[in-house]
Amino acid sequence: MRQIFLDTETTGLDPNQGHRIIEIAAIEIQNRQQTNNRFHTYLNPERDIDAAAREVHGISLDFLHDKPLFDDISDNFLSFIEGAELIIHNAPFDVGFLNMELGKIEKNKIEEYCFKITDSLKIAKENRPGQRNNLDALCRAYGINNSKRSLHGALLDAELLAEVFLAMTRGQEAFSINFTDENTEIKMAPIDQKNLIVIKPSEEELGLHDSYKASLNSLIDW
Repeated sequence: MRQIFLDTETTGLDPNQGHRIIEIAAIEIQNRQQTNNRFHTYLNPERDIDAAAREVHGISLDFLHDKPLFDDISDNFLSFIEGAELIIHNAPFDVGFLNMELGKIEKNKIEEYCFKITDSLKIAKENRPGQRNNLDALCRAYGINNSKRSLHGALLDAELLAEVFLAMTRGQEAFSINFTDENTEIKMAPIDQKNLIVIKPSEEELGLHDSYKASLNSLIDW
């Protein structure tokens, strides 16, 4: 199973208000093992960045002025995610921005290029109802080191999301019983031998058994 963990950073909160993507990162996982394949780029949004958004990701317009446009990287990006399951934390947000960008260059929606889209935030809420389920909270819950995350960044967040998701969906693959643990006690009901019923084989069954053993011996001799 090829899975792509994806995150974006943007100029603001709403693509319908003209906000744009300024960073895309995608990390590939194959059969629950991270590969060396990844896609990462910054983008020139050709517009200002909201102050509130800049406080979240720390990306300035000066830094982005010489970066490519979305149209310039779209073919490589779509080729990277093609046929994979996209896993995104709060997927409607990123999908809304991606589809806005794709629409501007007259390409199909992101759903047309990938196998499916999975919202990891929805899974986290099902697993941890009533608790905070942002990426920082999930890192703490699953013991994942997020000390480098002083600001939001698409590449680091995609890497952390991959670790969180694998921990969150581990199921019983790590389940084991330690039979040597002194605190583990397996109790079995005592067997009352007086009440055991012994059924002896009939002469016909004994004959069939002897014939079966003879056939096995002939195979061994062969």
